[in-house]
This record gives sequence, C-alpha cells and structure tokens, in this order.
Amino acid sequence: MAVAFRMRVDDDTEFALWKIEEEAEDLYKQLQLNDQEKAVVETLKHGKRHLHWLGTRVLLRTMLNTDEYIDCQVDEHGKPYLVNMPYHISLSHSFDYAAVMLSKSKPVGIDIELISPKVERIAHKFLRKQELAYVDPEHKVESLYVCWCAKEAVYKCNGRKVISFLDHILLEPFTGYDAGTIKATIVKGDFNQIFDVHYMHFNDYMLGYVKGK
Repeated sequence: MAVAFRMRVDDDTEFALWKIEEEAEDLYKQLQLNDQEKAVVETLKHGKRHLHWLGTRVLLRTMLNTDEYIDCQVDEHGKPYLVNMPYHISLSHSFDYAAVMLSKSKPVGIDIELISPKVERIAHKFLRKQELAYVDPEHKVESLYVCWCAKEAVYKCNGRKVISFLDHILLEPFTGYDAGTIKATIVKGDFNQIFDVHYMHFNDYMLGYVKGK
C-alpha cells in the first residue's frame, strides 16, 4: 500500500497517512536499520506495535524521498528527531494507519485515533468540566476525539513529559467534528503558549495536527 492521504500545510510543512496492509517482512525490506533499531524491532515482533513502528518509518522514508540511511532517534522525553536532516518530525499510529508530519521550520505534532465509544469512559481524565461542556451531545464520541487528538498533538509538539492533558492543556470552545480548528493553550507555571490545532475526520479515524509558532 502506498500513501493513503497527503496534505501540505504550508510551504515547508506537510503530513501523510499510510494504510498498513503489508506484512511486517514487506515493510522491513523497505528500511535501512542500524543494529540498535534492529534490536528494537526484535522486541516488538508479532503484533500491532511491530507493524506500527515499521509503518511510521516506511512512511517517513517515503516522505523524505531518500535512499540514504535515516537516523531517527528519540530524546529523553520520547520525542523523535532526525539527527542529520533539517526537519522537525512527529509520528503517530492507530490500528491500520501510520501518520507522519514534517516541518523544516517549527516543531510539529500529529495524532491519529480510531473512533470508538470507549473514549466516553475516560473523558473525565483528560478534559475539565468546562471543556466537557464544549462537546456536542449529538456527536459526543467524535467531539471527544477532537479534544483528545488536539491535546495529544499539542503534547507532541511541545515535546515535554511534564505536561498533563487534564491540568496543563486547555481547550477553547469549538464547533463541528468533521474538520476545523481548535485553540489550545499550555499553561504551566510561568509557561504559556497558544496553539491553533487543526482536526479532520478521516474515514473511521480522527486526526489532529499542529505546527508550533
């Protein structure tokens, strides 16, 4: 399977989705991995996490359009970065899809989630009461995923583990669940940063993506 969806956000920023229909072996053959990465793959073998890891790396290679080795590392907070290429990156995956976002100028964050009613059981863990009031009762599940994906995208863009979805990422009211923009602010101590997060309903999934300012 090739790229299922690709979108340019601005002159130096884009994201893409890959529908994972290949076997792990077929994805593996498309990659160049060092010994450390091969060891990671070995620990993930035989499961969705295995396919997700391989799928995001294949999509990353496809978007960068290079035959060279891609040195993709993670920092102390778990945020991925490219050692020798001038791009900020963000990776995500959910069930049958992998997602990658790239930018040459600013940090980015992307999140994709399969829409499921189970989100209602945990909504209180990532949304404050006033944020729950923004949710459209007629499209509750989809609206909750807009909120989750927005917070997850901001979290990844910021790239620090010490940020809490519930306590530090605040959403403003929004309308619609199919596609739109939602304003999110990280507030923690003296730190205050506003993000304009875009979201879109893609098949049975919700996608949130953001570029830092």
